[in-house]
Amino acid sequence: MSIIFKEILEGKAKTLVPKENKISKDLPVFYNPAMEYNRDNSIDVLNALDKKNMLIALPLAGTGIRAFRFLLEVKKSKVKEVHINDYDDKALNLIKKNLKLNKLKSKAILTNLDANIFFTESQAFDYIDIDPFGTPNPFLNNAIAHLKRDGILAVTATDTGALCGTYKNVCIRKYWAVPLHSDEMHEIGLRILIRKVQLIGMQFERALIPILSFDKDHYMRVFFRSKKSKTECDKIAQQHQYYKNAGPIWTGKLKDQTFVKKLKLDDRFTQTIKEELDILGFYDIPQTYKREKIHKAKKIPDIIKAIKEQKYKASRTHFFGQGIKSDISYEKLVRILKK
Repeated sequence: MSIIFKEILEGKAKTLVPKENKISKDLPVFYNPAMEYNRDNSIDVLNALDKKNMLIALPLAGTGIRAFRFLLEVKKSKVKEVHINDYDDKALNLIKKNLKLNKLKSKAILTNLDANIFFTESQAFDYIDIDPFGTPNPFLNNAIAHLKRDGILAVTATDTGALCGTYKNVCIRKYWAVPLHSDEMHEIGLRILIRKVQLIGMQFERALIPILSFDKDHYMRVFFRSKKSKTECDKIAQQHQYYKNAGPIWTGKLKDQTFVKKLKLDDRFTQTIKEELDILGFYDIPQTYKREKIHKAKKIPDIIKAIKEQKYKASRTHFFGQGIKSDISYEKLVRILKK
């Protein structure tokens, strides 16, 4: 059966993609329009990094859209080569067509290999992007082993049903941790993912420290900076702990605030991440009203203002629109809600 394609424009890149309405791993060549923010954000991160002449690896390229956008939208001085790989012949042929469509010749290196074989036959990279359909687990060992000192590893996981506790046993098998199926499940799932990647890194004495992490729509995304250090690995291990019967999870920071301030995207989601307090857990305000049988609800901005007036920290959280991160105690929060 012949594949019907359509041309789309995302960012500055023109791309031929399969003309299919349903997104699934069975697409002849995988493209997911819902991941546009993921790609926007990746470009933002690359432009914010204090690096030049980077060797970039995309081992699961699909249509190549991420690669084309990197070549067109990341500052020229920052990119030496983008290695574009996909094991599927149809994908590679489409990538070649899309390279011509965007008039891209230099800096693009194409290979047609299994992702793990791609790594074993490659040099070390400054930036590796693992963006699979489902769990990133099968690719972590080889990706981390081929990451340069101070390199950046970007990891996406779309199996949120496991990470968020819908499929508890799957999470235990794949991520070696017990999930939490409650109001905080997305944050706990993200922290379970971070810990799993860190455990693989520690096998290579690589300390993988999150510089940006978030949960959005149907996926979780983390950018790690790699440090070759036994001492830093030990520090990471000390921050793998249990939380509310879930875990072990990463209890450390989800972002490097200094780095995050350099991001240029100005949409509401990115702004919320920038302003969000980097502490473990948050208060689900509607559930708190329900639990405490409070019938007159205040608006979230008014609650945050009242918390700050009592000299505590408070912010919205990207994990839940009606949630608040704060260092205030539950009892004092309830008093504010009851006023």
